[in-house]
Amino acid sequence: MRSTVGYGRAVAVVALGVLLLAACTSGGEATGGGSGDRAASVPPTMVQVTLSDFAIAPATIAVPAGRAVTFRAENSGETPHSFGVVLGSETLESPMIDPGGAGELTVPSFETGTYDALCTVPGHDGLGMVATVVASDDPTADGGAEATSHTASSMTAEQMAQMHEAGVAAFPAATEGTGNEALKPEIVDGVKVFTLWATQVQWEVSPGVLKEAMAYNGQIPGPELRVRLGDRVRIILQNQMNQPTVLHLHGMTVPNAADGVPFITQDPVMPGGYFPYEFTVQDPPGMYVYHSHFNSTEQVGSGLYGAVLVEPARGRWPYPALEVDATDGSVHDAPAPHIDVESTLFLGDGPLGFVLNGKSFPATQPIVADRDDWVLIHTANDGAMLHPMHLHGYHFEVVAQDGFPLREPYMADTLVVAPGQRFDVLVHAV
Repeated sequence: MRSTVGYGRAVAVVALGVLLLAACTSGGEATGGGSGDRAASVPPTMVQVTLSDFAIAPATIAVPAGRAVTFRAENSGETPHSFGVVLGSETLESPMIDPGGAGELTVPSFETGTYDALCTVPGHDGLGMVATVVASDDPTADGGAEATSHTASSMTAEQMAQMHEAGVAAFPAATEGTGNEALKPEIVDGVKVFTLWATQVQWEVSPGVLKEAMAYNGQIPGPELRVRLGDRVRIILQNQMNQPTVLHLHGMTVPNAADGVPFITQDPVMPGGYFPYEFTVQDPPGMYVYHSHFNSTEQVGSGLYGAVLVEPARGRWPYPALEVDATDGSVHDAPAPHIDVESTLFLGDGPLGFVLNGKSFPATQPIVADRDDWVLIHTANDGAMLHPMHLHGYHFEVVAQDGFPLREPYMADTLVVAPGQRFDVLVHAV
């Protein structure tokens, strides 16, 4: 019998605090354009909207037809949001708006009709962050006056339930592109050589939802690099992007020259350039991370991160299993179990939205094990927010933090992972 560990569906619900559903909006009934001369001669109409967790207010937004409209969106929620309007096959969107901030989106002109508006962060529309823009010749919305708005529920309870059911039915949805693929090194004079190409790509985070992204070797997360204590390693970073970048080995002990801090330990790697990072592995077995250290909010949030796994020398992870005595409830150590399933899980938030290994629900992938298997999950938070990770139906054992085995492993069913933190957890699929 196969058992699905809940880091596909359950963690997408609980760990990220939201259910990441597929983008689901009804297409606009009319396209923008028309009345160009008139729109150019009249200043834009200003329209105020409020973004929250997870709604857009007002839900029905009245705007004048035939002239430019600037939407000023204020984020009153606790997570980043954006505001977008669907014009035919194109979605115009504001920049990402941090909690407490504001952003603007100007649409040059609307023809008479109705249009879909939404938060363009993947999955947020499925949680209710949708609205309707109604463009008309209503004189109260024209002549330089502010557009009027009407409050209405954007979805019925039945529609919400149907949308939720559709997302669950689609899980795990297929999308283009996968990450965490192991990269086989080239051996040169006894040195393990890994080559990483940083590129700008279109990345499908959920079915049909493409985002401007950055990737190592076309993957988000980047390729998994596996090494062992004492290995001599060279990572060659090739920059094929249109902006500078560098590579930082997060948590690893490396020479200062390989630390990847621009203008302190090295010059930035300019477009078309490369830089070799050379070191000898001297850290204990566990999970470490490589990521960009230039324009980090955009570059890391857009996908420039990946795992370095320092493997145990004898191929067996040195993590004891905690066993509970059925007679008195006491907990004691047992010998390290054989690991049947090993998985790497990155948490992300930012330009790609809330993602697990670069994908949002229903495109997140489950971790599948046979009954009675021991599952080892290496997890890292390369986002900018705290993420509580939770399982349904299982407890797990926290066995390592930031690459260091814990002297006293402990049981939990919720683990808060801070930005930059890494944990190893054991799950017994019983």
